[in-house]
Amino acid sequence: MKRLLVVAVTAFILTACNSTGNPELRAMDYGPGIVPIKGSITYGGQPKSRSGRLPAGSTFTHDFYSRFGDRVEERYRVLEDGSLDIFSRKISSINIR
Repeated sequence: MKRLLVVAVTAFILTACNSTGNPELRAMDYGPGIVPIKGSITYGGQPKSRSGRLPAGSTFTHDFYSRFGDRVEERYRVLEDGSLDIFSRKISSINIR
C-alpha cells in the first residue's frame, strides 16, 4: 500500500511539472502564439478600434504593469487585415528599496 501511495504522489508531482504555467510569470516571450494577459491590448479579443492608421507590418510598443506590479513591455505587429499580433513580451521586476 505504501508503495502505491509513493508511486501515485510521484506521478502527480511529475505531471504538475509539465504544465505550461501562467504566461504572466514568464520573463520573456518571443515568437507567434503569445497569450495575451490582463493589460494587453488584445486581452479579451481584438480591440474595437483596429490600428487602421498604421500600415500592415508596422510595429509598436505597449507598456503596462501586471497584476503582480511588474513592468510589462509588449511589441505588437499590425497584420494584413488590420488586426494586432503580440510578437514579444518582456516582464521586468520593479525593485523598491
